[in-house]
Amino acid sequence: MSAETLRTSFRTADVDEARQMIGATFYSNFMDVIDGRRAFRAEFDIGQLGALTLGELSCGADVRMRLGELGAYHVNILLGGHMSFRQGGGAGTVATAERAGVFQPVGDTVVERWTGDCRVLAVKMDREALDRRLEQLLGRPVRTPLALAPELDTTRGPGRSWARLVTTVIEDLREQEPGASRAPASLYTSPLVAAPLQEAILNGLLLCAEHPFRDELAAPVQKLRPAPVKRAMDAVQERPEHPFTPAGLAAEARVGVRWLQEAFRRYVGMSPMAYVRDVRLTRVRDELRAAEPGSLSVSEVAHRWGFSHLGRFAEQYHARFGELPSKTLRG
Repeated sequence: MSAETLRTSFRTADVDEARQMIGATFYSNFMDVIDGRRAFRAEFDIGQLGALTLGELSCGADVRMRLGELGAYHVNILLGGHMSFRQGGGAGTVATAERAGVFQPVGDTVVERWTGDCRVLAVKMDREALDRRLEQLLGRPVRTPLALAPELDTTRGPGRSWARLVTTVIEDLREQEPGASRAPASLYTSPLVAAPLQEAILNGLLLCAEHPFRDELAAPVQKLRPAPVKRAMDAVQERPEHPFTPAGLAAEARVGVRWLQEAFRRYVGMSPMAYVRDVRLTRVRDELRAAEPGSLSVSEVAHRWGFSHLGRFAEQYHARFGELPSKTLRG
Protein backbone atom coordinates (compact mmCIF):
# COMPACT_ATOMS: atom_id res chain seq x y z
CA MET A 1 0.00 0.00 0.00
CA SER A 2 1.25 3.45 -0.86
CA ALA A 3 2.05 5.81 1.99
CA GLU A 4 0.10 8.55 0.25
CA THR A 5 -3.35 9.30 1.64
CA LEU A 6 -5.33 11.67 -0.58
CA ARG A 7 -8.09 13.92 0.73
CA THR A 8 -10.65 16.11 -1.01
CA SER A 9 -12.78 18.78 0.67
CA PHE A 10 -15.65 20.02 -1.48
CA ARG A 11 -18.54 22.46 -0.98
CA THR A 12 -21.16 23.43 -3.55
CA ALA A 13 -24.77 24.57 -3.98
CA ASP A 14 -24.82 23.18 -7.54
CA VAL A 15 -26.40 19.73 -7.93
CA ASP A 16 -24.44 18.93 -11.11
CA GLU A 17 -21.14 19.75 -9.43
CA ALA A 18 -22.05 17.50 -6.50
CA ARG A 19 -23.03 14.70 -8.85
CA GLN A 20 -19.72 15.00 -10.70
CA MET A 21 -17.72 14.90 -7.47
CA ILE A 22 -19.51 11.74 -6.29
CA GLY A 23 -18.90 10.26 -9.72
CA ALA A 24 -15.18 11.07 -9.55
CA THR A 25 -14.67 9.67 -6.04
CA PHE A 26 -17.38 7.04 -5.55
CA TYR A 27 -19.83 6.11 -8.36
CA SER A 28 -21.41 7.49 -11.51
CA ASN A 29 -24.87 8.75 -10.67
CA PHE A 30 -27.94 10.81 -11.45
CA MET A 31 -29.04 13.09 -8.62
CA ASP A 32 -32.29 15.04 -8.22
CA VAL A 33 -33.49 17.30 -5.42
CA ILE A 34 -36.94 16.02 -4.37
CA ASP A 35 -37.77 18.52 -1.64
CA GLY A 36 -37.28 22.20 -2.41
CA ARG A 37 -38.10 23.40 1.09
CA ARG A 38 -34.43 23.18 2.03
CA ALA A 39 -31.55 24.74 0.15
CA PHE A 40 -29.23 22.23 -1.51
CA ARG A 41 -25.75 22.54 -0.05
CA ALA A 42 -23.37 19.62 -0.57
CA GLU A 43 -20.48 19.19 1.85
CA PHE A 44 -18.09 16.37 1.04
CA ASP A 45 -14.85 15.41 2.81
CA ILE A 46 -13.40 12.35 1.09
CA GLY A 47 -10.18 10.41 1.65
CA GLN A 48 -8.44 7.43 0.08
CA LEU A 49 -6.86 4.68 2.16
CA GLY A 50 -5.49 1.98 -0.13
CA ALA A 51 -8.44 -0.04 -1.44
CA LEU A 52 -10.86 2.05 0.63
CA THR A 53 -12.58 5.33 -0.12
CA LEU A 54 -13.98 6.99 2.99
CA GLY A 55 -15.86 10.23 3.44
CA GLU A 56 -18.36 12.35 5.33
CA LEU A 57 -21.14 13.50 3.00
CA SER A 58 -24.26 15.65 3.32
CA CYS A 59 -26.53 17.41 0.82
CA GLY A 60 -28.67 19.79 2.93
CA ALA A 61 -31.84 18.92 0.97
CA ASP A 62 -33.67 15.67 0.28
CA VAL A 63 -32.26 14.02 -2.85
CA ARG A 64 -32.83 10.92 -4.95
CA MET A 65 -29.96 9.09 -6.67
CA ARG A 66 -29.71 6.42 -9.35
CA LEU A 67 -26.31 4.71 -9.44
CA GLY A 68 -26.51 1.51 -11.47
CA GLU A 69 -24.21 -1.31 -10.33
CA LEU A 70 -21.63 -0.10 -7.82
CA GLY A 71 -18.94 -2.68 -8.56
CA ALA A 72 -17.74 -2.37 -4.94
CA TYR A 73 -18.93 -3.17 -1.45
CA HIS A 74 -20.20 -0.10 0.38
CA VAL A 75 -21.47 0.85 3.83
CA ASN A 76 -23.22 4.10 4.83
CA ILE A 77 -23.12 4.91 8.55
CA LEU A 78 -25.68 7.63 9.29
CA LEU A 79 -25.08 10.40 11.83
CA GLY A 80 -28.68 11.62 11.54
CA GLY A 81 -31.73 11.53 9.28
CA HIS A 82 -32.44 8.46 7.19
CA MET A 83 -31.71 6.96 3.77
CA SER A 84 -34.04 4.60 1.92
CA PHE A 85 -32.52 2.49 -0.85
CA ARG A 86 -32.91 -0.68 -2.87
CA GLN A 87 -30.67 -2.85 -5.03
CA GLY A 88 -31.66 -5.09 -7.90
CA GLY A 89 -35.02 -6.74 -7.34
CA GLY A 90 -34.65 -6.77 -3.57
CA ALA A 91 -36.98 -5.14 -1.08
CA GLY A 92 -36.32 -1.58 0.01
CA THR A 93 -34.17 -0.87 3.06
CA VAL A 94 -34.12 2.16 5.34
CA ALA A 95 -30.81 3.10 6.96
CA THR A 96 -30.87 5.17 10.14
CA ALA A 97 -28.49 6.35 12.85
CA GLU A 98 -29.00 2.96 14.50
CA ARG A 99 -28.71 0.75 11.42
CA ALA A 100 -26.13 1.36 8.68
CA GLY A 101 -26.96 0.64 5.05
CA VAL A 102 -24.87 -2.08 3.36
CA PHE A 103 -24.59 -2.25 -0.43
CA GLN A 104 -23.52 -5.10 -2.72
CA PRO A 105 -21.28 -4.68 -5.81
CA VAL A 106 -24.01 -6.03 -8.13
CA GLY A 107 -27.59 -4.99 -8.75
CA ASP A 108 -28.87 -1.61 -9.94
CA THR A 109 -28.81 0.74 -6.97
CA VAL A 110 -31.34 3.46 -6.24
CA VAL A 111 -31.31 5.76 -3.22
CA GLU A 112 -34.97 6.67 -3.05
CA ARG A 113 -34.50 9.39 -0.43
CA TRP A 114 -31.41 10.79 1.23
CA THR A 115 -32.83 13.28 3.70
CA GLY A 116 -31.41 16.75 4.04
CA ASP A 117 -30.63 16.24 7.72
CA CYS A 118 -28.69 13.06 6.96
CA ARG A 119 -24.91 13.14 7.33
CA VAL A 120 -23.27 9.98 6.02
CA LEU A 121 -19.98 8.32 6.83
CA ALA A 122 -19.40 6.42 3.60
CA VAL A 123 -17.03 3.46 3.20
CA LYS A 124 -16.38 2.12 -0.30
CA MET A 125 -14.38 -1.13 -0.39
CA ASP A 126 -12.77 -2.55 -3.50
CA ARG A 127 -14.61 -5.76 -4.33
CA GLU A 128 -11.44 -7.74 -4.98
CA ALA A 129 -9.88 -6.56 -1.71
CA LEU A 130 -12.79 -7.71 0.47
CA ASP A 131 -13.29 -10.99 -1.41
CA ARG A 132 -9.59 -11.80 -1.15
CA ARG A 133 -9.50 -10.85 2.52
CA LEU A 134 -12.35 -13.28 3.19
CA GLU A 135 -10.43 -16.08 1.48
CA GLN A 136 -7.29 -15.25 3.46
CA LEU A 137 -9.18 -15.39 6.74
CA LEU A 138 -10.91 -18.65 5.83
CA GLY A 139 -7.74 -20.19 4.46
CA ARG A 140 -9.49 -21.45 1.35
CA PRO A 141 -11.06 -20.19 -1.88
CA VAL A 142 -14.67 -18.99 -1.75
CA ARG A 143 -16.69 -20.11 -4.75
CA THR A 144 -19.95 -18.28 -4.01
CA PRO A 145 -20.50 -14.50 -3.99
CA LEU A 146 -20.22 -12.78 -0.62
CA ALA A 147 -23.80 -11.75 0.18
CA LEU A 148 -23.85 -9.13 2.93
CA ALA A 149 -27.12 -8.32 4.70
CA PRO A 150 -28.43 -4.83 3.74
CA GLU A 151 -28.43 -3.57 7.35
CA LEU A 152 -25.80 -3.42 10.09
CA ASP A 153 -26.62 -2.69 13.72
CA THR A 154 -24.25 0.07 14.87
CA THR A 155 -25.67 0.46 18.40
CA ARG A 156 -24.00 -2.52 20.05
CA GLY A 157 -21.40 -5.28 19.81
CA PRO A 158 -19.04 -5.62 16.84
CA GLY A 159 -21.12 -3.28 14.67
CA ARG A 160 -20.74 -0.46 17.17
CA SER A 161 -16.98 -1.04 17.45
CA TRP A 162 -16.58 -1.08 13.67
CA ALA A 163 -18.57 2.15 13.28
CA ARG A 164 -16.36 3.81 15.90
CA LEU A 165 -13.23 2.72 14.05
CA VAL A 166 -14.54 4.15 10.77
CA THR A 167 -15.58 7.38 12.50
CA THR A 168 -12.10 7.84 13.98
CA VAL A 169 -10.40 7.29 10.61
CA ILE A 170 -12.68 9.70 8.76
CA GLU A 171 -12.31 12.36 11.43
CA ASP A 172 -8.53 12.12 11.15
CA LEU A 173 -8.60 12.25 7.35
CA ARG A 174 -10.78 15.36 7.51
CA GLU A 175 -8.13 17.16 9.55
CA GLN A 176 -5.48 16.80 6.83
CA GLU A 177 -4.83 19.66 4.47
CA PRO A 178 -6.65 19.04 1.16
CA GLY A 179 -4.22 17.87 -1.50
CA ALA A 180 -1.31 17.57 0.94
CA SER A 181 -0.78 13.93 0.11
CA ARG A 182 2.91 13.96 0.98
CA ALA A 183 2.71 15.85 4.25
CA PRO A 184 3.02 13.70 7.38
CA ALA A 185 -0.18 15.23 8.79
CA SER A 186 -1.47 11.88 9.98
CA LEU A 187 -0.15 8.51 11.05
CA TYR A 188 -2.40 7.09 8.34
CA THR A 189 0.01 8.37 5.67
CA SER A 190 2.57 5.81 6.86
CA PRO A 191 2.32 2.33 5.31
CA LEU A 192 3.24 0.92 8.72
CA VAL A 193 -0.15 2.17 9.93
CA ALA A 194 -2.22 2.47 6.75
CA ALA A 195 -1.91 -1.16 5.62
CA PRO A 196 -2.91 -2.73 8.97
CA LEU A 197 -5.68 -0.14 9.33
CA GLN A 198 -7.18 -1.01 5.95
CA GLU A 199 -6.98 -4.67 6.93
CA ALA A 200 -8.68 -3.94 10.26
CA ILE A 201 -11.59 -2.21 8.52
CA LEU A 202 -12.04 -5.11 6.08
CA ASN A 203 -11.71 -7.70 8.86
CA GLY A 204 -14.11 -5.77 11.06
CA LEU A 205 -16.84 -5.63 8.45
CA LEU A 206 -16.52 -9.36 7.77
CA LEU A 207 -16.88 -10.04 11.49
CA CYS A 208 -19.81 -7.72 12.22
CA ALA A 209 -21.96 -7.86 9.05
CA GLU A 210 -24.43 -10.69 8.46
CA HIS A 211 -23.27 -13.11 5.73
CA PRO A 212 -23.00 -16.90 5.23
CA PHE A 213 -19.34 -17.08 6.37
CA ARG A 214 -19.54 -15.02 9.55
CA ASP A 215 -19.99 -17.95 11.97
CA GLU A 216 -17.01 -19.70 10.43
CA LEU A 217 -14.88 -16.56 10.81
CA ALA A 218 -15.95 -16.10 14.43
CA ALA A 219 -15.25 -19.73 15.37
CA PRO A 220 -11.97 -20.68 17.10
CA VAL A 221 -9.03 -21.02 14.74
CA GLN A 222 -8.84 -24.52 13.37
CA LYS A 223 -5.81 -26.75 13.78
CA LEU A 224 -2.89 -25.60 11.66
CA ARG A 225 -2.42 -27.37 8.36
CA PRO A 226 0.10 -30.21 8.44
CA ALA A 227 3.57 -29.45 7.08
CA PRO A 228 3.14 -31.65 3.96
CA VAL A 229 0.02 -29.72 2.96
CA LYS A 230 1.84 -26.43 3.44
CA ARG A 231 4.80 -27.65 1.39
CA ALA A 232 2.50 -28.58 -1.49
CA MET A 233 0.60 -25.27 -1.30
CA ASP A 234 3.83 -23.27 -1.20
CA ALA A 235 5.10 -25.11 -4.29
CA VAL A 236 1.93 -24.24 -6.19
CA GLN A 237 2.04 -20.60 -5.11
CA GLU A 238 5.69 -20.28 -6.15
CA ARG A 239 5.32 -22.08 -9.52
CA PRO A 240 1.64 -22.15 -10.53
CA GLU A 241 2.58 -22.46 -14.21
CA HIS A 242 4.44 -25.76 -13.54
CA PRO A 243 2.72 -28.86 -15.00
CA PHE A 244 1.88 -30.36 -11.61
CA THR A 245 0.39 -33.84 -11.31
CA PRO A 246 -1.00 -35.57 -8.20
CA ALA A 247 2.16 -37.63 -7.97
CA GLY A 248 4.36 -34.59 -8.49
CA LEU A 249 2.61 -32.66 -5.73
CA ALA A 250 2.87 -35.63 -3.40
CA ALA A 251 6.60 -35.72 -4.09
CA GLU A 252 6.83 -32.00 -3.25
CA ALA A 253 5.00 -32.71 0.01
CA ARG A 254 7.08 -35.86 0.69
CA VAL A 255 4.00 -38.01 1.31
CA GLY A 256 1.88 -40.45 -0.65
CA VAL A 257 -0.74 -39.36 -3.18
CA ARG A 258 -3.70 -40.72 -1.19
CA TRP A 259 -2.53 -39.10 2.07
CA LEU A 260 -2.13 -35.73 0.34
CA GLN A 261 -5.55 -35.92 -1.30
CA GLU A 262 -7.30 -36.69 1.98
CA ALA A 263 -5.35 -34.00 3.85
CA PHE A 264 -6.17 -31.37 1.21
CA ARG A 265 -9.87 -32.17 1.39
CA ARG A 266 -9.78 -31.90 5.17
CA TYR A 267 -7.61 -28.80 5.60
CA VAL A 268 -8.08 -26.91 2.30
CA GLY A 269 -11.57 -27.97 1.28
CA MET A 270 -10.63 -29.24 -2.18
CA SER A 271 -8.34 -31.71 -3.93
CA PRO A 272 -4.70 -30.81 -4.66
CA MET A 273 -5.34 -30.40 -8.40
CA ALA A 274 -8.41 -28.25 -7.75
CA TYR A 275 -6.15 -26.02 -5.66
CA VAL A 276 -3.66 -25.81 -8.55
CA ARG A 277 -6.46 -24.78 -10.89
CA ASP A 278 -7.79 -22.20 -8.45
CA VAL A 279 -4.38 -20.56 -8.02
CA ARG A 280 -3.91 -20.45 -11.80
CA LEU A 281 -7.36 -18.90 -12.30
CA THR A 282 -6.50 -16.21 -9.75
CA ARG A 283 -3.22 -15.44 -11.54
CA VAL A 284 -5.09 -15.18 -14.84
CA ARG A 285 -7.56 -12.75 -13.27
CA ASP A 286 -4.77 -10.62 -11.79
CA GLU A 287 -3.04 -10.40 -15.18
CA LEU A 288 -6.25 -9.57 -17.08
CA ARG A 289 -7.18 -6.85 -14.58
CA ALA A 290 -3.73 -5.25 -14.83
CA ALA A 291 -3.48 -5.39 -18.64
CA GLU A 292 -3.50 -2.28 -20.80
CA PRO A 293 -6.29 -2.24 -23.44
CA GLY A 294 -5.26 -4.19 -26.53
CA SER A 295 -1.98 -5.39 -25.04
CA LEU A 296 -2.91 -9.07 -24.84
CA SER A 297 -5.69 -11.59 -25.42
CA VAL A 298 -7.56 -13.91 -23.10
CA SER A 299 -6.26 -16.99 -24.93
CA GLU A 300 -2.67 -15.79 -24.59
CA VAL A 301 -2.99 -15.40 -20.82
CA ALA A 302 -4.93 -18.65 -20.41
CA HIS A 303 -2.28 -20.67 -22.24
CA ARG A 304 0.50 -19.04 -20.26
CA TRP A 305 -1.08 -20.29 -17.02
CA GLY A 306 -1.63 -23.83 -18.24
CA PHE A 307 -5.21 -23.77 -19.63
CA SER A 308 -5.20 -25.47 -23.02
CA HIS A 309 -8.96 -25.92 -23.52
CA LEU A 310 -10.35 -22.38 -23.82
CA GLY A 311 -14.02 -23.35 -23.62
CA ARG A 312 -13.53 -25.29 -20.41
CA PHE A 313 -11.29 -22.51 -19.06
CA ALA A 314 -14.00 -19.90 -19.68
CA GLU A 315 -16.56 -22.05 -17.84
CA GLN A 316 -14.24 -22.53 -14.86
CA TYR A 317 -13.36 -18.83 -14.80
CA HIS A 318 -17.01 -17.81 -14.85
CA ALA A 319 -17.88 -20.27 -12.09
CA ARG A 320 -15.02 -18.94 -9.94
CA PHE A 321 -15.41 -15.17 -10.45
CA GLY A 322 -18.96 -14.68 -11.74
CA GLU A 323 -17.93 -13.15 -15.05
CA LEU A 324 -16.27 -14.21 -18.31
CA PRO A 325 -12.53 -13.51 -18.70
CA SER A 326 -13.26 -11.24 -21.66
CA LYS A 327 -15.29 -8.96 -19.38
CA THR A 328 -12.44 -8.82 -16.85
CA LEU A 329 -10.04 -7.84 -19.64
CA ARG A 330 -12.34 -5.04 -20.83
CA GLY A 331 -12.40 -3.70 -17.27
